[in-house]
Amino acid sequence: MAEETPPVDEMHYEQLAQDALRGVIRSALERAALPDGIPGAHHFYVTFKTRAPGVSVPPDILAKYPDEMTVVLQHQYWDLKVEPTKFSIMLKFGGMPKVLAMPYTAVTRFYDPSVQFLLQFEAPATVEEIAAEVAAAEPTPPTDGDDGPKVVSLDQFRKK
Repeated sequence: MAEETPPVDEMHYEQLAQDALRGVIRSALERAALPDGIPGAHHFYVTFKTRAPGVSVPPDILAKYPDEMTVVLQHQYWDLKVEPTKFSIMLKFGGMPKVLAMPYTAVTRFYDPSVQFLLQFEAPATVEEIAAEVAAAEPTPPTDGDDGPKVVSLDQFRKK
């Protein structure tokens, strides 16, 4: 009996679904960015990978949260800018204003406890993981003369 190969999802439905759900986050943040802010009792816990590509976090915050952090958007946030692929926000840490910016792909969890609404996402690769993958894929230079390019003399093929 011949083994059948499983069908290949060339539509990448899982990724399409993840992107659509990240659109929910973007829409919620767009509403929060309006002059009236977040409506009613809603508030957001946004968890993201601090070292994901495109994330911008001040060095002192990155030192405290080298992998992942959760920010709360409720009463005290400023300058929320929502763009198609990323957002930025100013929050206070120890009374000092700090701007954080991240693509939606860096978000691993979005939670609104007022209505028990939760979205979870696969963790994106970090900048370090991507660099390691690229380095592993690059060919390594030859280490000794035997592995290097060979020089062939064409003298033997010339007419004398």
